Amino acid sequence: MVDAPARLTLMCYNDTHGYGWRHVDLFTHDADGRELNWVHWQVSEDGPEAADRVTALAEPALRRTSRWRHGVSAAGMDFWTADAAWSDR
Repeated sequence: MVDAPARLTLMCYNDTHGYGWRHVDLFTHDADGRELNWVHWQVSEDGPEAADRVTALAEPALRRTSRWRHGVSAAGMDFWTADAAWSDR
């Protein structure tokens, strides 16, 4: 039996509360949706456009494979998630 490949998800945020935590997260999940690992890198601006620019520099082999999906946390912080994959090149 071959294990299903891990699913990659990007997440970025608005620093609504001024914490200075501007970053992009990359989460790895298994086929059942369990989080396996994550990493993040800092961005100087909020939102998806900044996340795309910095991700292209920080991880050039990583590509976003879906549109950014907007959400709002229980604390009122805007965030976006998108599917991602490593390129074959």
